[in-house]
Amino acid sequence: MARVLHLSDTHFGTEQAPVVEAVLALARELLPEVVVLSGDITQRARADQFAAARAFLTRLGLPTLVIPGNHDIPLFNVAARILNPYGGYRRAIGMALEPVFSNERVLAIGVNTTRPSRHKNGEVSREQIDRVCTQLRQARPEQLRIVVVHQPVRAVVESDTANLLIGRDAAVPAWVDAGADMVLGGHIHLPYVVPLPTNSGRRAWAVQAGTAVSHRVRGTIPNSVNVIEHHVEGGRHHCRVQRWDYDASGGAFVTVDNKVLELSR
Repeated sequence: MARVLHLSDTHFGTEQAPVVEAVLALARELLPEVVVLSGDITQRARADQFAAARAFLTRLGLPTLVIPGNHDIPLFNVAARILNPYGGYRRAIGMALEPVFSNERVLAIGVNTTRPSRHKNGEVSREQIDRVCTQLRQARPEQLRIVVVHQPVRAVVESDTANLLIGRDAAVPAWVDAGADMVLGGHIHLPYVVPLPTNSGRRAWAVQAGTAVSHRVRGTIPNSVNVIEHHVEGGRHHCRVQRWDYDASGGAFVTVDNKVLELSR
């Protein structure tokens, strides 16, 4: 069985130490194939915040796929934003802004949807759409196929429509038709799972994560992560997404929701 731990919006610089320890404990318990961090790793792209993020990744000790979010580009350091917007990110996290993780059971493709010229809105280009489609078409039949972006591609609250990824109307149907099973995102600190639009009738899903460790939670929703499990049995694909919320009384993450997803093959 493949298992993916989906974190987002850690916002190091606003992290809560007990919640960080709880995420690490959960990762040690579940031992996922890969830990996906779908952007906003830091709060303000400062060196000390990136150092805290690097220490967290080192302590995880697991394969990771990390992409930048809009908070990982300097906001107040205008010179750095213009001349070297990803310098701090690359020094701490790695040179790749669009990493790919692939093993026998999982294909996860990172897409950098940040733009230094934009404050928070994300965008996907035609070149990125086509690149991801090519990678998806090369997937093996047994792999769970994941695309990772920062900004959401579907909203469930009207006020979040302003935060939707620019270019999604072209990207999402193309990716789903090329074989994507799910698109993972963050940005709005609201966890949910909803179907994705498609041109071919394939079943695919948008999977959003809340903030994993930051005190910048949304409303009454606590810190939250997703656990995605997938296995193939008798030629049939079985997939579920579990939402795990932080329980302050117990100092640990607990399962609060379990969705079984239908995949197309």
